[in-house]
This record gives sequence, structure tokens and C-alpha cells, in this order.
Amino acid sequence: MEVRWSRSLPSAPSSVAIIKDAAGRYFASFVVQADPAADAERFPAAGSEVGIDRGLTAFAVLSDGAVVRSPKFLRRAERKLKRAQRSHSRKQSGSKNKEESRVRLARMHARVASKRADFQHKVSTWIIRENQAVYVEDLCVTALARTRLAKSIHDAGWSGFTRMLEYKAHRYGRAFVKVGRFEPTSQVCSACGVKDGRKPLGVRQWTCPACGTVHDRDLNAARNILALGRRERLNACGGGVRRELPAVAAETGTLPGAA
Repeated sequence: MEVRWSRSLPSAPSSVAIIKDAAGRYFASFVVQADPAADAERFPAAGSEVGIDRGLTAFAVLSDGAVVRSPKFLRRAERKLKRAQRSHSRKQSGSKNKEESRVRLARMHARVASKRADFQHKVSTWIIRENQAVYVEDLCVTALARTRLAKSIHDAGWSGFTRMLEYKAHRYGRAFVKVGRFEPTSQVCSACGVKDGRKPLGVRQWTCPACGTVHDRDLNAARNILALGRRERLNACGGGVRRELPAVAAETGTLPGAA
């Protein structure tokens, strides 16, 4: 059997487990001794920090303005998957054709999952390499997956991407902080701090009523996540947690001219 190595082993393995998935593919899982210091040295210290807003229109928007487009692997393969699923449902239960159809369908789903994982690994490694600290919002993906956007949320794979960021940050000596899920990151102006209230998902741009700054919804949220993440990190280190924002005439959360 041909073996495809994804990477060389850092040391001689102490044990190995062979795994067969539903698509009939075999994987070898090795237990090896690794040096954490060597991993941390692979990426030199970076001088930047970044906040990340995850979404469906764009996979991720970074506080520095970078936008990662959503590849939508499941949506692109949906027509072929539906055709394969209908063909599978017509096969007689217990027959050889039914089993062959099941394996074919499982391979198609495995191909989509592999493409998604490869994309997320590349993006997460790039973000960790370029930034010393990474801040994300602690979304409740389980609850969001019960809404009408469930298929798109599962296709985006937010949970898997966040886990990759977290373990790679720890592995390569980066800071990783989750911002509270109830923070109004899409409602607060990142320039002056005024809270302008909830906005429908269809509103992609808005103008701050206090300072007049025109915001892209996702970029503004990413910048707020960056500010909140820094505050949480400083608080954990015993530093000051006051948000660094210019003074405004109106109190935060109050529109100018309101009684």
C-alpha cells in the first residue's frame, strides 16, 4: 500500500495507530516526542496584533483590513452531492451496489471536508506567523447552527478554524484571546466608541452619528475585537484596562442631541 507522508516525523515514534474512515481511507497516527522550544523558534517574534471577525460573506475580516474570501466548499459541491445522495437512496438495502454507493458518497463528503481543513490550516498558519497576538470573538456556533443559516455556518467551519488558531498560537509562542460573545462589536464605533444599536445583517456599511466615520460592518467589528482583546490581555497581566479612545462629546451609547 502506498503511503503519502504529510510531513517527516520529528523523532522515532513510540507507538502507531491505524485508522480507517467511512470513505475507506487509512490514516496512521504516530506518538512522538516533540520539542516545544523548537516549534516556537520556527516563527520569529512578530510586531503586530490582529482582531478577527468571522462571517459568511467573507470567511474572515482582519483588523488590519485584510479580507479572506469564503471558498464555500460545500455549496460548490452541493449539486453533485445531491445527485449522489438520490442515487444512493434508490439502491436496495444490503446489496453490493448499496455499499459501493455509500462509499462513493462518503468519499465525496470526505473530499469536501479535506479541502476545508486544508484551507483553514493555510489561513490559520499565515495569521499565526504574521501576528504576535490573535483575538477572536467567542461565538456560540451551536446556537447559530440552529438558525436558517445553519448550512452556511457548517460550511464555513468556524469552530475548527478557531481550534486551529488556538493550538497553533500555543505551539508557536503566540497569544490567543477570546472576546466575550455578548460584546456589541458590530454596534460600537471603533473610532469614537459610540454605541449605535443593533443592525440587520443586510446592513454592511453604516455611518457613526457622533463622529461621521463610515464603517464597513465586518472591519469595524474586527477593530473592536482587537481593542477588547487587548483589554482582556492587559487585564489578565495586571495592566490597565481603560479603552484607548479619543474623547467624545456624547456619552457612549447616547446619540448627540438626545435628552
